[in-house]
Amino acid sequence: MTQTHTLHGRILTATGWVRGHIGFDQRVRHIEAMHDETDSDALPLILPGFIDLHVHGAAGVDIMQGGDATQTVARAHARHGTTALLATTMTAHEDDIVQALHGIADSMQAHAPGTARVLGVHLEGPYISRERLGAQPPLVVEATLAQVRRLHALAPIRVLTLAPEIGEHRALIPQLAELGIRVQLGHSAGSYEDGRAALDAGAAGFTHLFNGMTGVDHRNPGIATAALAHAQYAELIPDLQHVHPGAMRAALRAIPRLYCVTDATAATGMPDGEYALGSQRVHKCLGCVRLADGSSLAGSALTMDQALRNLVSIGLDLADASHRLSLYPADYLGLHERGRLQPDAWADIVVLDAQLRLQRVFVEGDEIALD
Repeated sequence: MTQTHTLHGRILTATGWVRGHIGFDQRVRHIEAMHDETDSDALPLILPGFIDLHVHGAAGVDIMQGGDATQTVARAHARHGTTALLATTMTAHEDDIVQALHGIADSMQAHAPGTARVLGVHLEGPYISRERLGAQPPLVVEATLAQVRRLHALAPIRVLTLAPEIGEHRALIPQLAELGIRVQLGHSAGSYEDGRAALDAGAAGFTHLFNGMTGVDHRNPGIATAALAHAQYAELIPDLQHVHPGAMRAALRAIPRLYCVTDATAATGMPDGEYALGSQRVHKCLGCVRLADGSSLAGSALTMDQALRNLVSIGLDLADASHRLSLYPADYLGLHERGRLQPDAWADIVVLDAQLRLQRVFVEGDEIALD
């Protein structure tokens, strides 16, 4: 049974910072402002738990392995402050995607203690461009509503990445949106016009902005330009390897609700070496994850607590950085009881010290063991 907890510190609430107490069981019950003489820098920082909408793996395990892989991944990320996530698939044969979705569904139905809440699936492929595979294998197919419905019935697809320039993909976008799926543009060789038309058709965001897509050329603008010019939401990997801080600042200025993801692989939390990313082999070296031949970045070894520190290091204030790891991804999925600290919201909470080092994590009121 979930215990009742009270924490004291500087609390980032839905309306701003409060110095005081937060009381919660599974849900936040009250937030009370209090006056004391304690130096603010000595008080813990209490933020909403992180919500990661693009997670392939961790702890040597990849989501595509199926079985209890999702549970293992959700446990590893919870220890870094992720309280909810989307289990993310790779481009693969349908049978392999089905295997992964069965494992994700099992983890959703039986939320294991000590793990982040699995909110559903981010289907990243197979509906992508052969010209912009990145670390994805060349097992691409054109999407059909029938196939997406089959997969969606196995485990709820909350986000789906596609290349809008392929076949009937643009025409399919409104039908996918009617299923409650957020369509994201990514792994695309499309033009600016393709991106804008897809947004007009109901696409909601962009997958790992700048990576795996046509870029920002002033004479031949691509998908990334459409994002900067028109998007309300897009995901970005703030590991300081996938995107230069200058480009990150441009995106932060242009896209009102840009949110951040890890794109974490099985190499996350592991020593340097070789790991699986779907059917691909990737190599981790000095914190960077690449295909085994070194030709392309292949996801990351990023965690969300480090993402927070990285955002602050490039000049964001802490509240803004927190919103991009919690509030905005929650709102993107329409989850108004997550990603914020307010009465009756889920008690998904992270506690940090003044150096933004993680001290405690609570998922729906249950404390996560960090060691």
